[in-house]
Amino acid sequence: MPEELRFVSSFKTGEMVAEQGAVILSEGTHSAHLYTLLSGWAFRFKTLADGRRQILNYILPGDLVGLQGSVIGEMEHSVEALSPLVLCVFQRDRLDELFGGYPGLGFDVTWLAAQQERMLDDHLLSLGRRTALERAAYLLSFLHQRSLALNIRRERIEIPLTQQHVADTLGLSIVHTNKTLRKLAGLGLVRWLGRACEVLDLDGLMKVAGWEGLSERKRPLI
Repeated sequence: MPEELRFVSSFKTGEMVAEQGAVILSEGTHSAHLYTLLSGWAFRFKTLADGRRQILNYILPGDLVGLQGSVIGEMEHSVEALSPLVLCVFQRDRLDELFGGYPGLGFDVTWLAAQQERMLDDHLLSLGRRTALERAAYLLSFLHQRSLALNIRRERIEIPLTQQHVADTLGLSIVHTNKTLRKLAGLGLVRWLGRACEVLDLDGLMKVAGWEGLSERKRPLI
């Protein structure tokens, strides 16, 4: 709708570029902005006092970044750039205006938040009930499928992960993670490229994970 497009244009304050490894948002801090990811990859994580890290979820283009801080007032997780990325920057203090004056956009924001919750439910199920091999197969097939939905040019997909990222996502030691990923590679399902992974057989990977894949729902873009 034209009025929604005009509001989004005024809601946007600019764009921000971040290099790989940059921390976009930090746990315990307040942010004056809300973001959407335009290009690149990022991840959400929490750390324990001794530095151990748990990666909670991965952020791909179109995903919201910082909504928790915008609503609650303080970030309860951190966000780091997994690759060079570009963020669209919005004014956090106009979020009430969005929900009050533009219910369609408000629904889109709520839909995106609900989608993140559904993904977290699936990740929690994987951590709690899948074996190490199944967990790794689920994670890589999940990220590959998400990438496929964004790959308009049908280019070759390389998931920009290190084995340490996989270990921190699956709650495994780096040694256990390495052995698990080698098993998947030995089955001809994935190819490890150092700081990236290429899925060779998505159907086979999903079969190992016991996962039926993402449902095909049309997602809103803000």
